[in-house]
Amino acid sequence: MEKIIRGAQTFQREVFAERRQLFSRLSEGQQPDALFITCSDSRVDPCLVTQTEPGDLFVLRNAGNIVPPYGASNGGEAAAVEFAVTGLGVKDIIVCGHSHCGAVSGLLHPEKLAKLPTVAEWLRHASTTKRIVEEKHSDLSDDDLMTAAVQENVLVQLDNLRTHPAVASKLSQGELNLHAWVYKFEDGRVFSYDSDSQQFVALDSK
Repeated sequence: MEKIIRGAQTFQREVFAERRQLFSRLSEGQQPDALFITCSDSRVDPCLVTQTEPGDLFVLRNAGNIVPPYGASNGGEAAAVEFAVTGLGVKDIIVCGHSHCGAVSGLLHPEKLAKLPTVAEWLRHASTTKRIVEEKHSDLSDDDLMTAAVQENVLVQLDNLRTHPAVASKLSQGELNLHAWVYKFEDGRVFSYDSDSQQFVALDSK
């Protein structure tokens, strides 16, 4: 905790002081470029990965970067999506999964969740991912299976997003774009789903 407190003090004393004009502008309102939906995993830092500034991303985080279908949950995901799309007018939504995701691992191996009943219940919203992986990738094992599951989970969340009225409306008018990303801790690369090839392609190869 001391490390965190010292960081907050340093931010106020040095970082905020140097960028006072930016934070003064942000105090008047926000106009983020995108809604960035990702996992709560402490190893994922959306602004660091995308090299964006405060105010650029409207961030929604939870275990497994899950977006329940509209009406399927009483959580805050639907409200955050609606506010970002309708209230803030974002033009892009990025769902970003990541390698070594504990939530996806729990989805594949429910026995790991024996002492985490709340997590197990939450992951029921990703049951479609589990079924797709079991039926489509039964020939894979270990790391390859995990990679496939992370990728499939991101695509499932995009499908779930399309059930939200605010998203469906903007998509029908061509005013919103959905993006599926996967971030790899091992090498820092980000992979984006290419609908033409139906593959995840590294952003640095585009």
